[in-house]
Order: sequence, then C-alpha cells, then structure tokens
Amino acid sequence: MSVQGELPPVGAAGQQPSGVDGDAVIAVANLELRPAEGFALADGRPLRLSVREFGLLTELARNYGRVVSRETLYQRVWGSSLRAGDRTIDVYVRRLRVKLAGQVPGWAFIHTHIGFGYRLQPQPIDGGSC
Repeated sequence: MSVQGELPPVGAAGQQPSGVDGDAVIAVANLELRPAEGFALADGRPLRLSVREFGLLTELARNYGRVVSRETLYQRVWGSSLRAGDRTIDVYVRRLRVKLAGQVPGWAFIHTHIGFGYRLQPQPIDGGSC
C-alpha cells in the first residue's frame, strides 16, 4: 500500500474502542499491527520495533484518534505507575516518530497534546508542526 497522495481510510479494527480482543490485527491507514505475533508493517514493509515501542504503538492504535495520557500509556505498556518527572514515554514516542518517518516519509502519525498525552492519527506533513 503506497502513501503517494492520500492515505486509505482507517480499517475497522483501528476504530474499535479499548478492550477489544488483544490479539486482533489492528489496521490504521497504512499501518498494520499484529499483537499476537509482535509484528508491525508500515507501508507494507516490516517495521523494526523494540518490545516497548511495539507496545506503545499498539496501545495508541487501539485508541486511534483519541488522546491517551502519558500515565495511561505507561501503565498499559510498562505495567506500573509513571513516576513524577519520568520522560520514558516521550523518549519512546520520539523513537517511534523517527522510525515511522524513515519508513513512511511525508506523514506524521503521532501527535502531541501538551499537558494531555499523545494521539495516533496519520496526517500529511505540510510544513507545520504537529
């Protein structure tokens, strides 16, 4: 699947609320996540992710289009409470952005909502900040 022009619409799995089958394939535009296999595709090619990067991207995809707090992401991916001043989520989001940009240039996938958290929703990069 190519991202020349407009991305295809979000797959039905990407629109499901949290709490859906944890092993179901999640399709968001040109991303495909397979939680049962720990495997991700971006633009039809394997996306090399660490276990935590994969968990973070999967959690954001399960909440497609919604802002997810840093605390919630940390709890669901790391399994414990986020400590005050901990920047772990921010570091991992940065790593994901770099990897996604390298594989699917011209698109922003993860958006920051300062003071709230992060949202996964692919958008073309138009020179503005996301």
